[in-house]
Amino acid sequence: MRYEFVRSDVTVVGGGLAGVCAAVSAARMGKKVALVQNRPVLGGNSSSEIRVWVLGATGLGVNRYARETGIIGEMLVENQFVNPDGNPYYWDLVVLETVRKESNIQLFLNTNVYEVEADGDEWNRKIHSVTGFMMGSEKKIRFESPIFLDCTGDGTVAFLAGAKYRIGREAQHEFNESWAPEKADNITLGSTMFFYTKDAGHPVKYVAPSFAKDITKTPIPMKRVFKAGDNGCYYWWIEWGGEAHIDTLYDNERIRDELWSVIYGIWDYIKNSGKFDADNMTLEWVGSVPGKREVRRFVGDYILTQNDLVNQVQFEDNVAFGGWSMDLHPPEGMYASDYVSKLLCPDGIYQIPFRSLYSKNVNNLLFAGRNISATHVAFGSTRVMATCSVMGEAAGAGAALCVDKGVTPRELYQHYIKELQQTLLWKDAAIIGLKYEDPTDVALQATVTASSHLTKIEVEKAKNPFHLDTDVAFLIPVDPKMMDIEILMDVKKDTEVEVEVWDTGKPENYIPHILQVKDTVTVKKGDRQWVSFHLPWSPEKAQNAFVIVRENENVSLYQSDEPMTGTLSFVREKKSNISRLLEAINNEQLVVQWSQKPVIRKPFCFRLKDDTRAFHPSKVTNGYLRPYGGPNMWVSAPMEAGQEEWVKLQWEKPIRFSQIHIIFNNDVNEDLNNLHYKRTPFEVFPELVGSYRIEAKINGDWKVIAEEKENRVRRKVHYLKHAEKTDQLRVVVESTNGSRFAEIVAIRVV
Repeated sequence: MRYEFVRSDVTVVGGGLAGVCAAVSAARMGKKVALVQNRPVLGGNSSSEIRVWVLGATGLGVNRYARETGIIGEMLVENQFVNPDGNPYYWDLVVLETVRKESNIQLFLNTNVYEVEADGDEWNRKIHSVTGFMMGSEKKIRFESPIFLDCTGDGTVAFLAGAKYRIGREAQHEFNESWAPEKADNITLGSTMFFYTKDAGHPVKYVAPSFAKDITKTPIPMKRVFKAGDNGCYYWWIEWGGEAHIDTLYDNERIRDELWSVIYGIWDYIKNSGKFDADNMTLEWVGSVPGKREVRRFVGDYILTQNDLVNQVQFEDNVAFGGWSMDLHPPEGMYASDYVSKLLCPDGIYQIPFRSLYSKNVNNLLFAGRNISATHVAFGSTRVMATCSVMGEAAGAGAALCVDKGVTPRELYQHYIKELQQTLLWKDAAIIGLKYEDPTDVALQATVTASSHLTKIEVEKAKNPFHLDTDVAFLIPVDPKMMDIEILMDVKKDTEVEVEVWDTGKPENYIPHILQVKDTVTVKKGDRQWVSFHLPWSPEKAQNAFVIVRENENVSLYQSDEPMTGTLSFVREKKSNISRLLEAINNEQLVVQWSQKPVIRKPFCFRLKDDTRAFHPSKVTNGYLRPYGGPNMWVSAPMEAGQEEWVKLQWEKPIRFSQIHIIFNNDVNEDLNNLHYKRTPFEVFPELVGSYRIEAKINGDWKVIAEEKENRVRRKVHYLKHAEKTDQLRVVVESTNGSRFAEIVAIRVV
């Protein structure tokens, strides 16, 4: 056996998406990182070994403008381009390439950490090293660093280091959580395995193995829906191991065997019961590694609770956001006699504090993923992988700053939390509600103008009629006011049409909150009428209006096939149309009732008659890098063929700079799915600027100092070989990836 020693600035144990994002985050801040993974591939539950699709704050499609940015956002967008069919092996490559691009990361696959050297008393411990065995190479490797991150999911490092932790469900009285049981117990969420099928093109027989379970003797066929062509995440409910007498960690192999018995039994039922058209179907792949949902949760300086999520609590140390429902499954898993998950959705996305990402009693330990400091109920939401990823990015950046400043994570929170937040913001991390502020960014001192900007919010290209048999709505940014709205409609007989304007409450929410004004108009019979409604509203500050058109059997609205940045359309789901899964959610929740699915990227046709400042060029330096109470971006007037649009920064006196950072719009309202399902009709967001150049005014002439062709990413950083000096700088948009508008979220100049 060979013995090796690795010294780095940061050691990350666990190569799931949380660990990958943590390692990349720290590496991009100049730190030498050892990334240690006990499997042959990266990606954890999302990898080709397990094949769970990456979910996050988009939350069953109920949250708006909620797709994660930052490192996980980069990977999802890259996967959309290189892997439009959702091949799990191509996703492995996207994750691996993300790590390999970072020269500061030393990757150790197939390396299982089994030993931790730590000392100190119960409340003041420190890790000195972790040791792992590299399978297949017979190497015993000792890893040392000043800071460690446990992203293992199971919490192996934290447990061996003596970190405080919890398992199971807290009692209701401890945190006053309505969804917690009256008494604490050891019940957890179970583990899952998937299978893939394919049509072989000829009859294929199936002889079930001896251990295959006869599922007709279980509640499964009565409670679940089977289809011969379904596979993968359609079978997320093949879950077991959550009951108090089963341990999802120590009984992992027992759980695997039980899941196998059911998978092969389900396939026997599909192939041989005669109830399905499956003669030509065959098994293509069956998982061998259970996808764990829950084991240990470690105690930080703050324990995130159900009430924090439901109330969308604002944290001073906000470093990430989540938005998946609090999704709790029955302990019996697939054998539950009434299998309905409990789902509770907040009104919008919620904040995650840095204090939940480091250990309360191990001074140099951070964690990210499903093992963070949260109650069982809150964990029901934070556990999904895109949310784990953004926590990983925050923890990795925090670890890098701890090394830079020679402090513990707690001291970083106490003295440098704003620096961590600002660092994350301009890496485009998934943080909501914080403004970017940096005295070194001279763009903040500039006067911003543009070749044009969109002053009229109009969706006019009518394509499809939509019968108004339920309430519908559209979201409009109001900046600074609105007075009249025109809506395109067909009316089959004289009728009264009622329209209301509501605010949305919190700037991150997209539901009706308080009624502001309404108007009822008598409309004569006729087709394609632009009907005007007087709806005056002048809010104290710019915000979104939620405009509701009430149900009317005599009316049809029109949809366009061209989405309009900054606006959204909704349909209020009737109870009869809500799926069984959504019925498990309290369907009185407005965030569930108001769905975008029937009208995603097909907005209703309307015209706001007043001019708007929602897309003014000054928005590129307003400090917000995501939609928040408005779109927060510059949008040009419609571009004509061969026409260029530009946004210009001008200073009172010349400034010197060497970097230009640009964030383009790639519609963070659009959900991206890395596996299984066809996601979007495009591989590159149409709203993204495609080709552009950056020019500086030097000696009276515009000089090109950087340019990009065929851009398909959201964030670009241009490092200049030589510092430039100018009093004018502009970004010239030559073309987009399909949109008629040039759109830029933010510009930074340093």
